[in-house]
Amino acid sequence: MRLVEVIALPENLKNLPAIITKLEVRKFWPAGGSQDLAVYRILVEDEKTQELLDALQGVLGPGGNIVLFTPEAVLPQNVPSLETEKKAAAEKTTREELYQEVEKGARYGSNFLLLVTLSTFVASIGLLKDNVAVIIGAMVIAPLLGPNIALALSTALGDTKLLWAAVKANVIGLTLATAIAIVEGYLYPVSFTSHELMARTDVGLDSVALALASGAAAALSLTTGLSSVLVGVMVAVAILPPAATMGIMIGAGQFDLAIGAALLLAVNIVSVNLSAKIVFIFKGIKPRTWLGSERARESTTVYMVLWLVSLAILIAIILMTRGGEG
Repeated sequence: MRLVEVIALPENLKNLPAIITKLEVRKFWPAGGSQDLAVYRILVEDEKTQELLDALQGVLGPGGNIVLFTPEAVLPQNVPSLETEKKAAAEKTTREELYQEVEKGARYGSNFLLLVTLSTFVASIGLLKDNVAVIIGAMVIAPLLGPNIALALSTALGDTKLLWAAVKANVIGLTLATAIAIVEGYLYPVSFTSHELMARTDVGLDSVALALASGAAAALSLTTGLSSVLVGVMVAVAILPPAATMGIMIGAGQFDLAIGAALLLAVNIVSVNLSAKIVFIFKGIKPRTWLGSERARESTTVYMVLWLVSLAILIAIILMTRGGEG
């Protein structure tokens, strides 16, 4: 259940009763306002929230606002039908809520840089010491989930501003992580008996499967309103450790092993973004307006072709590498 508050000029809300009737919204009532602005509150089921927001944005007019609340509880509690439960599960998070959540993860301010620095330092130590617990600790604080999911969402919505913010955050985050790892690889003795370190220099088709699952789980958790903490760990598994391994090997002068880690990193980034995009398509995440939908369709086509071709090339390289080893 959601509580929607709409604030707009009275003349812009004259069609509000018709919208409420059409959507069969549970309740709505005036909530004060002023001589210039009208304020209404609407109690709406989860599965109808997106449709209501789209309708309200069509009549909002200049200077209007919509505020969305998620109540802790609504009484009396009604037992929903099985069909209603399925719809609610499929449309738990609205497009606007999803955008706000993902957009925060694409910001590359001081907190982002600090978290990348700390997580890379911790991950590098864990890799060098072959300490799984330390590596997992680094995965928890790694902020690399946001930029990659934002990249997929930006094309689903045709949002170039979010697209470039995501690209910049990814480039900045990965560059910083690699640079820190290079310094650590140069300063600290590298133990090539470390299983955790050497595992990130070897790429197989199982790596592709892991990254695809990670990206899909991340996108699915966001669109259904589930906690993304564990999913963030999964995505960090696929991105941060190989980036740190690549830097360590460069710092240690082991460029052959660094290439292996770089290949794993590329496979994981491509797979995460591709699977996240597929989930957004499956969930029907798209802009509200027809013009925005056309722009999003074009960007989606380019995005899917780019990642599919990239993944095919990377898989071919993996197979050739495996064949050469055999």
